[in-house]
Amino acid sequence: MKYFYILITYLFLNVCASPALQAQGSINFEAVEDGSPTSQELLQWREVFTYNVKYSFFTLGKVRVEVTDTLFHGEPAWKLSGIITSNPGIPFVGKEENHYNSIFRIEDGVPKELVYWKDNVDDEKFNEDRYIYNYERQKVYAFKEGEPVDTLSLETPATSGPLIFFFSRLNAGQKVDSRIFIFLDEEQGTIDMEYTRKRDERKYEAFDEPINTFFAEGDADIDGPFGFRGAFKAWFANDKLRIPLEAHVKVWLGNVKVRLIDYKKELRNE
Repeated sequence: MKYFYILITYLFLNVCASPALQAQGSINFEAVEDGSPTSQELLQWREVFTYNVKYSFFTLGKVRVEVTDTLFHGEPAWKLSGIITSNPGIPFVGKEENHYNSIFRIEDGVPKELVYWKDNVDDEKFNEDRYIYNYERQKVYAFKEGEPVDTLSLETPATSGPLIFFFSRLNAGQKVDSRIFIFLDEEQGTIDMEYTRKRDERKYEAFDEPINTFFAEGDADIDGPFGFRGAFKAWFANDKLRIPLEAHVKVWLGNVKVRLIDYKKELRNE
C-alpha cells in the first residue's frame, strides 16, 4: 500500500461523498475539443471523485479525492486530499486506511506545492510522512514521524504525489509532453506524460451515458505497488473540466485498472 495513492493520482492514479453535492450521472457532457481548463476554472468547482481499483475480477481498494479551501500560515491556500481504503479481503494487506494531503497555492496559473503529509489512520500514525517545500532555498525537507530524515534539492514542477491529480487536468486534451518531479520515501523520482488528441467513447459507472475521452500515456521513474514501475495509460473526459476517468498499469501480477465510479460537483460560491 506504500505507493497505492501515488499510483492513482499520477495516472491521471469506501468513503461516502458529501450529500450536498449533486450526482452527475444524468449529465450529458458537451465536448470541448480545444484547450484545457485553467487552475481557476477547476477551483471554482467543489468536486468529489471516487475510484475503484481492480485486478482482474478482484477489487483492491477505493480512493476518494477532493480539493477544499484552507489557510496556510494565515494565508489562503488549497488542500488536495486523497483517502484510500483497501479491500480487507486482500491477502497480506488487510484493512488499510491512509489519508494523503497536499497544501498548495496557484502562482502564474500553476499549482505550487507547499507541504505534503500522510496519515496512516488504521495504524494511528498521524503525520507519518511529511515534506516541506522551500522555494527560496530550493530544498525539500523530509520528516518521518515528526523527525527530520533528509534534505533534497528541489526541482519544479514538484509534488509528493497527490497534486499530480490536479497537474494532469491542465494538460489533458492537448498534444503536449510534461515532466513532474516527485519527492517521496526520501527520494526524488520523475513522472513523464505524453498527452494526446486521441479520442474514444468509454462507459463508466459514474455516468449514465458513454463519455467521449482523451487519451494520455506516460512513464513513472518511481517504485509503485506490487512491483509497478514504468509505463501507464490514462483517459480524461472530453469536457470543460477534463475529469480523470481511468488508468491502466502493469504490475508483476498483471494489469491493474483504476476507474471512476462516482463523481459529484457544485459551484463553491453556491
